[in-house]
Amino acid sequence: MTDSDHLLTVTPHQTPGGPYVLAVSGELDHHTAHYLDRAVKDAPFDENGVILDLAGLTYCDSTGITVLLTAYQRSQATAAPLSLAGVGPDQMRIFQVVGLDQVFTFHDSAEAAISSLGR
Repeated sequence: MTDSDHLLTVTPHQTPGGPYVLAVSGELDHHTAHYLDRAVKDAPFDENGVILDLAGLTYCDSTGITVLLTAYQRSQATAAPLSLAGVGPDQMRIFQVVGLDQVFTFHDSAEAAISSLGR
């Protein structure tokens, strides 16, 4: 799913026998958040878990954070593990300021998150 005017791409990928990965790249804002929101709603939140790979995320506003919280709420409701991967220093600072570093599980990369969820 892509919004070429606002440069957001969400690429879903089911790992073999493991977590479902949503690779997000570009700007996650009020113009594009509906793409990630739709992908989160379509994702199979199950015992294998879901990883939001944010390594390609260049910007995230409060609307984007709301979508991430929606994913967290869905993971809690379904008892599915949820991890955020590849969060850059600028985005991590925002997560820390608003206290979301205490809510989400973070990994340096999608590969590290896949390895962790596979245990």
